[in-house]
Amino acid sequence: MSFYVYLSGEIHTDWRDAIKRGAEAAGLDVVFTSAVTDHDASDAAGDHLGEESQPFWRDHKSSKVNAIRTKTLIEQSDLVVVRFGDKYKQWNAAFDAGYCAALGKPYVTLHGEEIIHPLKEVDAAAMAWATTTDQVVEILRYVLKA
Repeated sequence: MSFYVYLSGEIHTDWRDAIKRGAEAAGLDVVFTSAVTDHDASDAAGDHLGEESQPFWRDHKSSKVNAIRTKTLIEQSDLVVVRFGDKYKQWNAAFDAGYCAALGKPYVTLHGEEIIHPLKEVDAAAMAWATTTDQVVEILRYVLKA
């Protein structure tokens, strides 16, 4: 039986690939899903629905189209890993964590110590806080093979 893990958050580093490689090396039966990580493609997700004169409405349409994917994949997952990077504010990642909390969906946060304070509520609802992708892989190994 496959374990479904949704990878949410920061798109500017290879953390997703590191977790996937670690899970494969550990022989874990995990299916990974994610939001669209191509920033331009994500921003343009609703463009086919018609041109907008104000940026708010373009973002509004694209966020709703993106939400179809995000909500569906989070709901179908067994676990969500939410990555917060130190370079950008990931409001979407915080939203995903809140959605998981509302659903009762277990999630793990992945971020550095320098942003513990602003994420205190997000971390408080998480099942674990990891600082490295190796720690996330170890959580997966434990859950699936212990």
